[in-house]
Amino acid sequence: MKNKILLTGASGFVGGSLAQALLKQDKQVRIAVRSPLELPGAESVLVPAIDQQTLWSKPLKGIDTVIHCAGRAHIMNDLFDYPLPEYRRVNVAGTINLASQAAAAGVKRFIFLSSVKVNGEQSLTGQPYSETDVPMPQNPYAISKFEAEQALMELADKTDLQVVIIRPTLVYGPGVKANFFTMLRMVRLGMPLPFGSIDNKRSFIFLENLHSLIIRCIDHPKAANQLFLASDGHDLSTTELLRYCGHAMGVGVYLIPIPESWCMLSASLLGQGEAIQRLCGTLQVDIGKAKKLLDWEPPISVRVGLEKTVQGLI
Repeated sequence: MKNKILLTGASGFVGGSLAQALLKQDKQVRIAVRSPLELPGAESVLVPAIDQQTLWSKPLKGIDTVIHCAGRAHIMNDLFDYPLPEYRRVNVAGTINLASQAAAAGVKRFIFLSSVKVNGEQSLTGQPYSETDVPMPQNPYAISKFEAEQALMELADKTDLQVVIIRPTLVYGPGVKANFFTMLRMVRLGMPLPFGSIDNKRSFIFLENLHSLIIRCIDHPKAANQLFLASDGHDLSTTELLRYCGHAMGVGVYLIPIPESWCMLSASLLGQGEAIQRLCGTLQVDIGKAKKLLDWEPPISVRVGLEKTVQGLI
């Protein structure tokens, strides 16, 4: 009998492409969406909101695995003066409400898409984060993801529900938005960029590589009640990343060798300190656990991933 999957967040960047990947593997997929979404091959059920009051009895009927990608994402310049309660309402209470009802409905496994931000915002060069590191979430989004992780593991201890937590690094791929998209546009336009001397290291993960890990976790027996960090397994400096992107687009990249400290100071004065930190700081993860325990390797190289990402821009 096929493993029947309930996927949340199917209208989002990760969830939407994951739904397609699951269907290509002939999985039985039911998507929970806020508004009608036609996805050939998938069953769709409307769930207007995800919080502690959401009723999941209909979406969970007959489901074996829940993949929970939906949530309140990290928002720069948030409209809420104190956004933590809003993050907790969706990412903590909403997640645990779904997982609790899933356990009661006899669902076997619950895969939760968390974030590397639970580990922290910056690692030391050459000392990548691992699953055994003490979490250091530093913003409301990361705090809410960590609290959800803790509550899920407590639920797994009390019920038969198997929990899998995945903390991806920055995800890129076709349709990527935010800072990564802005960076690609600047490269495509041939704009001179002050990042010719950035000696950092950052881990990223291509969409298809993340799909591969999630799908591996659906029925792998050793994934039960485990936490995995996720990346491409090939870290790049910002300078290297920009050059890779230019090569993928077939354009020259004009990088001015301005010292990193000057870039950081200028960005801070312009109110863009957080954005430049995410671009120029070091954040590495070790994916050795997923490789060893799940016999998993990222199937797509960084170079090929970036080529696929920029195809829509060329």
